[in-house]
Parts: sequence; C-alpha cells; structure tokens
Amino acid sequence: MEDNFFSDVWKRRSLITLLAFNDVKLRYKNSALGFLWSFLEPLLMLAVLYFVFSTILKSDIQDYPLYLLIGLIIWYVFSRSSTLGLSSLLDKAGIIQKIYFRRELIVISSCLTAFIMMGFEFAAFAVFVFAFQFIPPITILLLPLLLIDLFILSLGVALLLAVLTVYFRDIKFIWQVLLQAGFFLTPIFYRLDMFPEDIAKILQINPIVPIMDTAHDLVLYNSLPSINTTLYIIISTCVIFVIGYIVFRIKDKKIIEEL
Repeated sequence: MEDNFFSDVWKRRSLITLLAFNDVKLRYKNSALGFLWSFLEPLLMLAVLYFVFSTILKSDIQDYPLYLLIGLIIWYVFSRSSTLGLSSLLDKAGIIQKIYFRRELIVISSCLTAFIMMGFEFAAFAVFVFAFQFIPPITILLLPLLLIDLFILSLGVALLLAVLTVYFRDIKFIWQVLLQAGFFLTPIFYRLDMFPEDIAKILQINPIVPIMDTAHDLVLYNSLPSINTTLYIIISTCVIFVIGYIVFRIKDKKIIEEL
C-alpha cells in the first residue's frame, strides 16, 4: 500500500465531503419535501418493517423492535455503501476522464454518502427509543468505534466492487443477489443462538455478522464483545480493506480506457 494514501485522503477531505453531501442532495433534488425526506424516509421505512417483523412475525428477543431496527440500520449502511461504491466510478466517469485525482476518493465519497444517510436513520431510531421509553446502556458510547470498523469494511468491499464493475458490468447484478442472500444470513431479525453451534460458527465467518451482534450488544444489552470477537472484527476488516485497495490499485491504471 502506498505510504501517501492516507495523507492524500486527508488533504482531499474537503473534496470527499463535498462529493458525499452533493450525492445526498441529488437524491432528494426533485422531491416536494426535499431534504426533509432524509429523515422521513428512514423513519417510515423503519416503522413499516417494525410493524411487519414485530407484529406479524413475533419474536421473544428482548427489546425486539429496537433489536430489529439496529440490525436494519447496520445492514442498510453496509448494503448502501457497497452498492453506491460499486457504481461510483461509472457514475462519475465524466469527472474522471476530465480531471486527474486519486480515483479512490470517488469510492470513499460514496461510502461517506451512505454513512451520512445512516446518521438520519439513527435520528429516526432515536424517535423509537423515546417512544419505547428505552434507556440505552453506557456501552453505546463504544458504538462509534464499531462504526469505524464498519466503514473500513464497507470501503474495502466498495473498492473491490467499483474497479471490477468497470471491467465486468455483470458484477452489479451478482452483488445484488449476494446482498439479498446476505440479508437472510445475517442476524438482523433473529439471533445466531437459534442455530446449531456448527452452523452459527460458519455464519460468523462473514465479518458483518460479528459486527451486527456487537452492535446489538452495545446499544441494547450493555454487553461488550469478547477479545476474540474484537480481534476477528479488526483483522478481517483490515484484510478485506487491503485486498480491495490492492486490487483497485492494480486495475486502476486502465480505468480510463474501460470507461
């Protein structure tokens, strides 16, 4: 990995932030309520899914409505980050062909867009917390550290998908299928302990699974992850990021030709 990668990203942080907020604005540009939809959309989405899963598909999980909502927020930010990152180079092809700068910045801004939208979803989550009169435990203060891991994981996946999509356009269709499968293989609306131990261990290989479990524990149950879980999250996240970055740098040299 190039030594100046992180310094370059830091120097271009204003550009990254500008691109990210611009994408958020464009998302609601022609809507009647405009930017207000940034808050209303996740609030309505969470309300509908809460009704479906907690009323029709009842569960005995403690604080299940909030358990479900946290799971959905974590999953959607990962799903949105990877999806926006996947198409980011193609969507910004005009800029890339006219101006030279590190193409990774485009992917980073796409992931940042997803995390900005996650902020609105957490604001909607706060409404549910107030409605259910739930008092979050002290461990919720560690959630930002977990979200940093989630961002790095999402960025690693997005870098890999973005550059591969430039060369193989079918990647976006394959990824959508994998995301649909991942939704049901991740403990969003159930707990892993409902499975036999051997199956649960297989599911936990997916880095998003221990991140999801840790988010539930930190926000709802005043429980800290084990040292092994923490190390696995950090190591797997870093490995995926490094793989995504290396593949991106290898394929980056001919991106202009493929676009």
